[in-house]
This record gives sequence, C-alpha cells and structure tokens, in this order.
Amino acid sequence: MPEEQKQTSILFLVATPIGNLEDISLRALRVLREADLIACEDTRRTARLLHHYGITTPRESHHEHNEASHTRRLLDLLRAGKNIALVSDAGTPLLSDPGYPLVRACRQEGFTVVPVPGPSAALSALTASGLPTESFYFAGFLPPKKQARRRKLREMAGVPATLIFYEAPHRLLSMLEDLCETLGSRQACLARELSKIHEEWLHGTLPEILAALRARPKILGEITLLVDRGNPESVPAATDRPSAVDQHLREEMQRTGASQKEALKAVARQRGISRKEAYRQLLACKQVTTKDKETS
Repeated sequence: MPEEQKQTSILFLVATPIGNLEDISLRALRVLREADLIACEDTRRTARLLHHYGITTPRESHHEHNEASHTRRLLDLLRAGKNIALVSDAGTPLLSDPGYPLVRACRQEGFTVVPVPGPSAALSALTASGLPTESFYFAGFLPPKKQARRRKLREMAGVPATLIFYEAPHRLLSMLEDLCETLGSRQACLARELSKIHEEWLHGTLPEILAALRARPKILGEITLLVDRGNPESVPAATDRPSAVDQHLREEMQRTGASQKEALKAVARQRGISRKEAYRQLLACKQVTTKDKETS
C-alpha cells in the first residue's frame, strides 16, 4: 500500500479531466477509489467520471453556495480519521473553483493536504498558445460588471507576463471589448473546448478575435483566453503623468511616434479612463487654451 494511504486524515486535491476522460492519472483513480468520501463541486458531473471507471466511493456536494457549512462537516470527518478527495467539475481544484477555505483550515489544524496533479485548462492553453510561457499571470474569471472588470484590467495593464483568463460564453464579447479598450491591440489566443471533440483555437490581436466572434450567431463551450504580456515601462506611474491630457498626449506621441488617435488610446489606458472621456478632456484643454489666448 502506498505510503500516503497508510495515513488517515488526509485531504487529497485531485485533478480531473477537463474534457477527455482519458486525461486522468492512475494515481488519481486509485485515490478516488480508496478515499472515504469524494467532495464534488457537482455530484452529477463527477458521477459520469466515476461511473466510467467503476468507482463507487460515496460523494457529497461542495460548492460555492454551501462551502462554509460543508467545510465544517469535512473538517469533522477529518478529525474522525477519514480521508477525503476534493474534486472540481473539471481540472485542478481551487483554480477558480471552491476549496480554498477548506485547505486553509486543514493547514491551520495540521491535517495533511496532498495535491494529486493533473489537467489544468490554464496550463494546457498556455503551452499551446504560442505566447510567452516563461512567466504568466492567472487572473481566472474577471468581475461580471463592466466598471469593476475594467478597473481590474487596468491594474494588470503593465504586468510583464502572459495573462490567462477564464470566461463564460455569454460574457465573452463584453470582456473582449473591455480588453481592447484597456489593453489595446495585443496578440492573444483563445482556446475553446480544450480536449473535447469541438476543440478550437483562435489566434490574432484582441480586436481581430473580437471581430471573428462577433460574426458568429452563438458562442458555446468552456473558454480560456490568453493575452500577451504588457510592458510596465510603457505605462507611466500616476505621479509621472502630466496633469493635463493635452500635454500627456503630446509626450506620448513624441515618445512612441504613434498617431494622435493611437496615442490618445494609450493615454486613456494609462490614466484609467475611457477613450471617450480622454477625448472630452482633450477638447476641454483646447477650449481653455483658446480662452487664454483671447484674453491675452
């Protein structure tokens, strides 16, 4: 018997397939068979995997709506010497999925926590994206509300790493619009339905991917979006930015050689405002300048 199974009171974090049921390790199958309980994000989805491999271990729901109360129950079972396997609907637990409070509590109480590595949509998409892999920033799901989403994107604008996002199909177009607005025309890669029959990859700039998806009558499937890294040197610190938009625009055009239109987009991103607002402020600056000339 493997050393880990001679112990009791172990929480196993078991990675499960993101689509293809063959993408599961022998170790993961053994742990799922030998555990006293499997805590599942959705028992119905996990049941398909377990049935495929003839695993009859009892299972219970552990999701965002019952996480607080069910964490207490799982801790009681661990205190009683039980071994528990935690799985999400697909991929590696805790990555944009429930489980963090349970793992934190286990560490605090001294229970053994054992990761059982396996599939991850984020890493699978990253390795095949053609974008830089030496450093990456996993952002998961962005806030659903536009204002909060854009604020989060502005915070990541200068991160010198490939950005990795998950997104639901019904929010994808809005998310891409905000990405174009805040990050500009960066190279990107969209991976849809990874490891499944309808696996698809879209490569190009953010505006190009947005245009391709806008032309579709409907968008379906699990989506991972990767965006090329930013350059922190190209995003001036707030204290270094000119107070007036017109001065900021002139300096941006001189520094980058960009047209006024492109430079204004960059200025808007750097100041954390929309292009429309940047243009409004630019017009206001010109009106003030005109008045000053008339009175002099």
